[in-house]
Amino acid sequence: MRGLYFEEFEVGKHYKHAMTRTVTEMDNVMFTSLTMNIQPLHLDEEFCKGTIHGQRVFNSLFTVALIGAFHVPELTMGTTLGNLGYDEIRFPHPVFHGDTLRAETTILDKRESKSRDDSGIVWFEHRGYNQKDELVCLLKRVGLMAKMPAELKEGA
Repeated sequence: MRGLYFEEFEVGKHYKHAMTRTVTEMDNVMFTSLTMNIQPLHLDEEFCKGTIHGQRVFNSLFTVALIGAFHVPELTMGTTLGNLGYDEIRFPHPVFHGDTLRAETTILDKRESKSRDDSGIVWFEHRGYNQKDELVCLLKRVGLMAKMPAELKEGA
């Protein structure tokens, strides 16, 4: 299984990724602890009872990582050369323990690299939804994508 090469991306194309994932308390506690984020909003149930959410909220950086990964098998597996940046990250709705997340991706734009002849730049918009179809994460990122190798072009 491989992702798409630069030439295969179509601006405006929309993908609904098949993978879903129910996020657990263990995911949240482990990620928050590994990243040394001691925010009680993620770790302290008693503290959170007094907040606007009334319960622990998932670490938003875990949400970015998960929503930003759902596309990998379908779009970028083995064909990405790296992230160039994130243009926008938003969290319109919180994620809680037990939510089941899914993602969709739209290709916003693409262009040839100006400094490398083996790659191009692609702009992605990833949207994450929970089981209620509430938007929980929107991220726009820029990726450096490999161009199709000559041997594949010749075989096509």
